[in-house]
Amino acid sequence: MFSINTNKEAIHQLEENNLDKAMKLFQKAVLEKRDVQSLTNLAWVLWHEEDDLERALLLVSDAIHLYPTSHFPYSLCGELLINSKRYEEALPMLHQAISIQPTNTTYHNLGVAYYYLGEKDKAAIHFGLAAGNSDYSLNNQVKCLIECGQSNEAIKLLGTFDEYADDFIGAVDLADLFVEVKVYEEAAHWFEKGWDNYYKQADWVARYIYSLSQINQETKANQIKNEFLRFKKEELIDGENEEVDEDYTEQDKQENIIQITTEIKEFENMLQDLKTGILPAFILEPSAKRDCYLFGCERHQHPEYKDS
Repeated sequence: MFSINTNKEAIHQLEENNLDKAMKLFQKAVLEKRDVQSLTNLAWVLWHEEDDLERALLLVSDAIHLYPTSHFPYSLCGELLINSKRYEEALPMLHQAISIQPTNTTYHNLGVAYYYLGEKDKAAIHFGLAAGNSDYSLNNQVKCLIECGQSNEAIKLLGTFDEYADDFIGAVDLADLFVEVKVYEEAAHWFEKGWDNYYKQADWVARYIYSLSQINQETKANQIKNEFLRFKKEELIDGENEEVDEDYTEQDKQENIIQITTEIKEFENMLQDLKTGILPAFILEPSAKRDCYLFGCERHQHPEYKDS
C-alpha cells in the first residue's frame, strides 16, 4: 500500500512539473516494491522525461519478466525497441500488447517495425488499423501501398483526406503523395495551398515544379523556381549579415551560410535532373508513436496495476 501512495505522489509531482521530486519518488517506489507498476512507471518517466532509453528498456524488461496482464509494459517495450532499431525484437512485444488490448498507437508502431523490416504489405495493414481521419498513420499506409504497387488503392485513400480535420497531415505532405501516384494536377493544387505555410525546402519545391510542368503550367513553374531562389538568396544575405554573440557563434554563422549555399546548389542540380524526369526522392521515415503508460495516471484515468 505504501508503494501505491508513493506512486500517487510521484504522479502528482510529475503533473506539477516537479520532475526531480517525481523522479525520486518513482525510484523510491521501485525500492519499496519491484513490481510491474513501479518498474513500468519508472521506465516510462526515464524515457519520456530524460530520454534514457537504455535504463528504461532494462526496467521495462524486468517488468515483462513478471508476466504482466496489462498491455502497458509490452507497448512501452515495443516503443523502446523501435527507437533502438531492434525491429524484429519489437514485434512479439507489440503483438502481445495487441492480444491484451488493441490500441491505435500499438498498431501504428507495429506498422513502423514491419516497414523497417521490409514487410511493406504488413506495414500497410497495421498503419491502416491505426489510421485516423487524415493523420500520419494514414499517410504511412498510403505510402506503403504505393511501394507495394497498389497505386489504385492508394489513390482511393488519398481522396479521403480532409484538410479541415484536426489530424490533417498538411498540404505539402499530401501533395507529395499525389506526386508518388502521378496525379500531378492534385499535387500542384496541394503544393500551392501549402506554399505560404511551409518552410521552403529544395526537395518538395522541385517536386512542385515538376508537377506543374507535367500539367503544362511552365510559366507557373518558372515563377515558383524564381521565388524559391529569391527566398534562399535573401536567407543567405540575412545569414551573412547576422551578428554573432555567445549564443550564436561565428562557427554557427558559417555553418548556416554553408547549409544555405549547399541547398541552393542542390536545388539547381535538381532542376537539371527534372529535365530528364528524375525527381528528388520522397523517402518515408516513420517513427514510433508515444503514449502514456503510467499506472495510476489520473489525467488519462489509468488504474493502478492489479494482477488478474
